[in-house]
Parts: sequence; C-alpha cells; structure tokens
Amino acid sequence: MTYSKQMQKIVAEYRMSGEPWPAGTRTMAAWAIRTGRWELPESAAISKCAEDLQSAMREDYITDKRGRKVRKLHPATIKSGGQQMVLWDDIRTAPRHHMQMSFQQRRRGIVGDVRQLKIDVDSYNDARSDEEPIQMDFDFTMDLAEIEAAEAA
Repeated sequence: MTYSKQMQKIVAEYRMSGEPWPAGTRTMAAWAIRTGRWELPESAAISKCAEDLQSAMREDYITDKRGRKVRKLHPATIKSGGQQMVLWDDIRTAPRHHMQMSFQQRRRGIVGDVRQLKIDVDSYNDARSDEEPIQMDFDFTMDLAEIEAAEAA
C-alpha cells in the first residue's frame, strides 16, 4: 500500500471513529498519532523536510530591475542515470535550458489544475441537473490583462 493510500485509510478510519467531521488535518494527525495509527518513519521525516524546503523555496521572491516581484528559485524535473529528480536553480544564474524546462513544466501543471477544475465543475453540474449550472471561463487573457493594468496604475 502506498503512503498516500495509508494516509487515505487513516482519514477513513478517523471519519468512522465518531470524531468530529468535517475536521482539519492537524486534528486528524493528532488523532492518528494518539491512536497509534501513524508514526514518523525516517523516510517520512526526509519527505517532510524536503516538502518544507520546497515550500520555502517557492515563497522566496526577489524584485527585478523593473520592480516586479519574481520567484527566485525554480525547479526543473530531469532524468539522470535512469532516476527522475528535481533540481532547483536561481533565476538570476540558472542556464536558459533549466529555466525553459522549469517554465514549461509549471505551465503543464497549471493546465493539469485547470483540467481537473473543469472535470470537477462538470461533475458537480451533472449531479445537480435541476439547478442552473456553474459556468467557468478558462480563457485567462482578460484576467491577466486586468491584473497587469491594476499593477501598472
């Protein structure tokens, strides 16, 4: 069973235990630890530290020459020796190839998020055909233009 499946099982057990629902992840985590359903294996500690490092790097911004807030560190997923790994580099010193990969991979992630949003909205609307469907516009051109105009003002 994958770690993710183990976590999903803990959530299911939490829900069946009679504990308050809906619940926050910290509440569920405290319950899982208290009831002996979860211990921190070394691999999980490494994963948690890596996730925390990743979050911190994603929140590290600099101001460019034009006054724009720019993400400083950028990940790019590569294959090396048959292994997939994510390497982070600084936008100010990273080679073009790294930044091009990073930007393309980020764009693919955004497309995946939008695709999942569309699936979720479509499913919600299908399940409630007696109600007016929730409409979503997936063309972000105007949104970007409005944000840029507001920032320029």
